[in-house]
Amino acid sequence: MAQTPGEVLGWIKDQDIQMIDLKFIDMPGTWQHLTVYQDQIDESSFTDGVPFDGSSIRGWKAINESDMTMVLDPTTAWIDPFMEEPTLSVICSIKEPRTGEWYSRCPRVIAQKAIDYLSSTGIGDTAFFGPEAEFFVFEDVRFDQTESQGFYYVDTAEGRWNSGRVEEGGNKGYKPRYKEGYFPVSPTDTLQDIRSEMLLTMKKCGVPIEKHHHEVATGGQCELGFRFGKLVEAADWLMTYKYCIKNVGKKHGKTVTFMPKPVFNDNGSGMHTHQSVWKDGQPLFAGDQYAGLSQMALWYIGGILKHAPALLAFTNPTTNSYKRLVPGFEAPVNLAYSQGNRSASVRIPLSGTNPKAKRLEFRCPDATSNPYLAFAAMLCAGIDGIKNQIDPGEPLDVDIYDLSPEELAKIPSTPGSLEDALSKLETDHEFLTTGGVFTDDFIGNWINYKLDNEVNPMRLRPHPYEFSLYYDC
Repeated sequence: MAQTPGEVLGWIKDQDIQMIDLKFIDMPGTWQHLTVYQDQIDESSFTDGVPFDGSSIRGWKAINESDMTMVLDPTTAWIDPFMEEPTLSVICSIKEPRTGEWYSRCPRVIAQKAIDYLSSTGIGDTAFFGPEAEFFVFEDVRFDQTESQGFYYVDTAEGRWNSGRVEEGGNKGYKPRYKEGYFPVSPTDTLQDIRSEMLLTMKKCGVPIEKHHHEVATGGQCELGFRFGKLVEAADWLMTYKYCIKNVGKKHGKTVTFMPKPVFNDNGSGMHTHQSVWKDGQPLFAGDQYAGLSQMALWYIGGILKHAPALLAFTNPTTNSYKRLVPGFEAPVNLAYSQGNRSASVRIPLSGTNPKAKRLEFRCPDATSNPYLAFAAMLCAGIDGIKNQIDPGEPLDVDIYDLSPEELAKIPSTPGSLEDALSKLETDHEFLTTGGVFTDDFIGNWINYKLDNEVNPMRLRPHPYEFSLYYDC
């Protein structure tokens, strides 16, 4: 993979690559792209950027101030495996062309500012993140919402709900039971070859791959694994992960969704996020405290738990996110930490004796989040915990289902809705603006965007199940 502008330009020239695809992420977390001819890219593209109109990008510019530039990151270049014409893909960050300043609403810029802030505190100089994004693979999806109707429909031959279907030319009956998809072999697991292709395609795009497997839910829930990376590159890899998975699925006539709860009454899809802080090449989270953690790591956890209700506005940023965060489906709804309890929002994984492997896992996030914003927000919360020596309290090592109602009431829970999380963010965001990582402008814009485009539109529309509950009133 290329590392410098000169190497990228040499790659373009030597292989006569005519199409250069410039990718950047919008505020909600979707890749956008512009494809330019090779002669539009030169040394200045990596410092000053390539001009484009930002007025139509969600949550960004007004039409009277729409000029922006995409600044290419040479370390992110790879040949796009899904394009018929050889096409070089490069991830970009956004600049203001008139001032030359990095754009304060660009999520990738915010992620870099989080690392700069970490270094400025003297606490550490590197934050490693390892997201585990789950997803569903379906063969059919249909949905609509009009003034007189609203419905959704998802289907796959692997779904347990199809155990009685006759349209399969003879139903073979190998379908994962509800909550038992983790992880039987073929023929029950029908997605082995597709996942292998997804994983190997990611490798071609520069993502350091590790594994793949079926997940707990029936109906095609899966997960692919890649190695942890530095904060910005981990977010880059996650976006490449989603891009590859969706396009390999499309190639095979499948449709992939990272929606947290597309299937009722079975496990949803999360994005457990492993993280640690290092300094001068040395890990800082290994020590002689609980579960082999350092005192610094415990304070980091304290920051995560204290600010979790506000954090979830970025790590779980959709109304559907809160359909997953309910008890009974391995959902991390308890704002506590533990070395083994998967219902706790922070878990300390078994990592052996190597101090470099010591880390914590925040289990709340899902892959509807914008990874640059989610990782930056988690790091800011952890830094606040370290700076203020926030005590995370006692670990939750008991079976949550053995607790009495009185004991359970003492354990804080995650917000019950996106609206609740946004309200918490409105009152608790100083930990994000300290150090200039997030701006008040960005946070206010985020809250308003989510309320206007997601929370309030959902309020206006009747839910199909409401007809079952109330039609005969």
